[in-house]
Amino acid sequence: MDLLSVAYAFFVCMKEKIKREFQEFRLLLKSVPSIVIVLFVVSVFSMNLLANKSINLGVDWLALDTGIIVSWFAFLSMDVITKHFGPKAGTQISIMTLVFSLFFCLLFFIGSVIPGVWGESFVEGSEDVINTALNKTFGGTWYVLLGSSVAFLVSSVVNNFSNWGIGKIFVKKPDGILAYITRTYVSTAIGQFVDNFVFALIVSHNFFGWTILQCFTCALTGMVAELLVEAIFFHLGFSITKKWKKQEIGKEYFEFRKRKDSVCEC
Repeated sequence: MDLLSVAYAFFVCMKEKIKREFQEFRLLLKSVPSIVIVLFVVSVFSMNLLANKSINLGVDWLALDTGIIVSWFAFLSMDVITKHFGPKAGTQISIMTLVFSLFFCLLFFIGSVIPGVWGESFVEGSEDVINTALNKTFGGTWYVLLGSSVAFLVSSVVNNFSNWGIGKIFVKKPDGILAYITRTYVSTAIGQFVDNFVFALIVSHNFFGWTILQCFTCALTGMVAELLVEAIFFHLGFSITKKWKKQEIGKEYFEFRKRKDSVCEC
């Protein structure tokens, strides 16, 4: 075969591969219950907004932001999706969620630059200062958005694949409650620590003057807080995965994946 024929064959092969991947992703979106995706998107978007506010903990070496109050739901969503559909599906949904979140951040930014006055800015003598502060808060700061986006992307990959890997250890009862608790707790701990630490390094260390110790303790504190919330809501995630399996949620998606995997790759 000449070079042109090889290039054409490769192009056709890649085209078919992309087509199959896109079809697989469409079936995934069709399979995952919409309410999970909606709440996943809302939680990630809320984290970007709440990350602007630091929590006053009263000690210099300990730091945390208010994004922690919603981040647990994002990790719960990833754990449930990864448990049922696999790490690839969990990561794809996470990336899509991040894209939607950034889109709404853009809309908020547009809203912040539209001339006008926030209702909460009507404080005599401080209108301009408060209005500007509110615009900057809701409009987002580029480094906060960058840090939260990178941190979420990295932590979602770490969380999803560690969750899947730990699940492989439980050969006899992969769907038992012990397996779910172990894979969820460990992957969430690792993922949450990575998320907080990456964000703190990118944003808090470089722009707010946090020390490495503060970045570490922030990540550690966030991880512990996340696990405490996980202890409250883990049974909800376990119940959802059991229900999905019983109802054969995603049957069409899994059947397509089997057929796709049987096709020879390029």
